[in-house]
Amino acid sequence: MNLLGLDFGTTSLKAAVFNKEGQCLFVHEEAYELIHNDGFIEFDAKEYLNILKRAIKAATDKFSIYAMAIDTQCETIILADQSGNPLCNAVVWLDDRAKQQALKIKEDFGNRQVYEVTGQCDISGIWPACKLLWFKQNRPDIWKKTGKIFLLEDYLLYNLTGKFVTQKTLQSSSLYFDIVNGCWWKTMLDYIGISEDMLPALYDSGAYVGDYNGIHIATSAMDQAAGAIGAGVYKEGVISEMTGTAMAIFSPTDNMPLYHEDIIVPCHYNATTKYAVMPWMPTAGMALKWFKDCFMYDMTYAQLDMLAKDAPPGSDGLMFFPHLCGSIHPILNPHAKGSFYGIGLAHKQEHFVRAILESIAYMLKSCIASLECDLDAIHSIGGSAKSDIWCRIKADVTQKKIITLKEREPACKGSAILAGLATGVYSSVGQACEKTLATDRVILPERDVYAGLYEEYMKINEKIYGGECK
Repeated sequence: MNLLGLDFGTTSLKAAVFNKEGQCLFVHEEAYELIHNDGFIEFDAKEYLNILKRAIKAATDKFSIYAMAIDTQCETIILADQSGNPLCNAVVWLDDRAKQQALKIKEDFGNRQVYEVTGQCDISGIWPACKLLWFKQNRPDIWKKTGKIFLLEDYLLYNLTGKFVTQKTLQSSSLYFDIVNGCWWKTMLDYIGISEDMLPALYDSGAYVGDYNGIHIATSAMDQAAGAIGAGVYKEGVISEMTGTAMAIFSPTDNMPLYHEDIIVPCHYNATTKYAVMPWMPTAGMALKWFKDCFMYDMTYAQLDMLAKDAPPGSDGLMFFPHLCGSIHPILNPHAKGSFYGIGLAHKQEHFVRAILESIAYMLKSCIASLECDLDAIHSIGGSAKSDIWCRIKADVTQKKIITLKEREPACKGSAILAGLATGVYSSVGQACEKTLATDRVILPERDVYAGLYEEYMKINEKIYGGECK
């Protein structure tokens, strides 16, 4: 009994077939380019569907598929007529056209009220509520014809099954979904000027929707939540951290953290626990890539790892602050710039590489401290999980067990698990995670050589990036 999980990323779709034991049997990937036009970031909505159908065909040509689910990014929005026909290109989540509308919402509601209802502590032009206001004010020709408002997963489910449905984790950052009560936020709907019948019916993750060519179709979860499930993270006490271009942490919890005006830590509706807290950093693995491309372009990442092993913990006083795209955590400073600190004549290539790896580990520890939870283990996914030395540094800095996984497509696997949940293959997400989790390595922390180094690092970070710059 095979399950198909599909992960619609920003610029590529990945599809993977799994058996019920969680073994990956097949992977298909198709990349695509976004449309950049006068600062707008869009994509042809119908082409999303074409890409999806090609992926399904690639899987079904080789395997019999019992059930499938699709996870997507949260904020990509599609305006359609009453019959579900797109009225314009999809507005991709990255599109920030609605900055002025975001400022107006902030002025009229305030960050605290928005957070306490939606879990979003920053009001940005990328959120769907802001984009809808933009269309209302700038494209009345489209707005007056709008009968259905889709996010990406909703649009795909509608075209596969004919059902106008969504799932709650996907709507977490819409700014018009109440994550506390699990329903639409009527005050915000009225403010925008839309009615509930323009929005899909709200489903839980892992719910049966309908059939497509003999395949049972289920709701999935937002991409980060699906990836956490695929990484075996479904309950409090275990988190996932993904260090790719950015670093994203996913921490399941049943308690919504109190609002704090100086900390940007979003809280989302979750597919397993009630909530998930998601600290993140905009620059993580990208910092290492930047350094390699600019200064050590003739070396592989494996060779950089070997260099880093030659430098001692603390890099002989050399520190790197990875705020190449501003600082989100632990200090909110969008104007922050990255820097090396403490450079001396004795410092060599290996010190610079290790300082970059250590900086991300320090930021990981700081993010974990903001969670205020008892933590048993960190499931590490993303490109950095392949690096033994980076995992070792993270374990020693955080003093937590780091677990890497054999599964390289955790979001696809999470979607496959939710498809299995919807169709009775699994009795619960927890049962599926325990049954299918395949551990690669377990890195236990060694003696805490980083305690003093971490404290010194955070003090210097505060001196450079805190104060009036915040």
